[in-house]
Amino acid sequence: MTIQAWFEKRKKAQEQRKALEAKIEDTTPSLWVRCVHCKAQFPKTELENNLMVCPICDYHFRINARTRIKQLFDENSFEELFKEVQTTDPLQFEDTEKYTDRIEKAKEKTGLDEAVITGIATINGERVATAIMDFEFMGGSMGSAVGEKVTRIMEKAVEEHIPMLAITSSGGARMQESALSLMQMAKTSCACAKMDEEKVLYICLLTEPTFGGVTASFGTLGDIIIAEQGARIGFAGRRVIEQTIKQSLPQDFQTAEYLLKYGQVDVISQRKDLRENLTKILRMYK
Repeated sequence: MTIQAWFEKRKKAQEQRKALEAKIEDTTPSLWVRCVHCKAQFPKTELENNLMVCPICDYHFRINARTRIKQLFDENSFEELFKEVQTTDPLQFEDTEKYTDRIEKAKEKTGLDEAVITGIATINGERVATAIMDFEFMGGSMGSAVGEKVTRIMEKAVEEHIPMLAITSSGGARMQESALSLMQMAKTSCACAKMDEEKVLYICLLTEPTFGGVTASFGTLGDIIIAEQGARIGFAGRRVIEQTIKQSLPQDFQTAEYLLKYGQVDVISQRKDLRENLTKILRMYK
């Protein structure tokens, strides 16, 4: 057997092993989880009971939009709006697979229609319009449908003159929609300006991770900007910046704590304190 043939055989065996491990993991959910920060292991139920925050090091795990709704808003108070806004494929985009196929896979994986859920809910009885992004849906990327839904809920907040809460978790613009996706930055920013003109309170809650076009538009245009503890927030990624400027960046660069230090966010909140902190802000506004 040649060396090349041996390497090919070894590579094939490794791929088969990984595929088998992935299959086992999918069919047999683990009762234990490992913290990606401190590497501690503990029962999955303990993590869930602690709002998906590590009980050892306080690392805040990513959570999806439905979990966020359950944790943050009053029970059964969330009324979803603009569910009819759906993604289309105006550019008939295709790379390794069709854009329409990617959308269908994301819908099947998350049970959502898009990377944002919009509606009206209450927090300790205080009514608020809200847009909650979900990173599990194509990296929380902002396409035309996401921009439209965010804009519509902001317009609804103006119409009913109730506070607006945007909860972001996004990798940025959706490349499959090209310039149409980038246009959503201007569109949502104009909606933010309208809320400002009408004196409607706008609160941004930045969660792990918030990057790209969302950070550069409605994600950081709030009257009050709250960052969840440990969240990474920025425009371009750390590696891209380091390669561009040919320098090493501080260890805490683009973290919520770093942004607070330099005045780019107003408050850092632990997940367990979010309801109380938001309630205080909403009642002060009244």
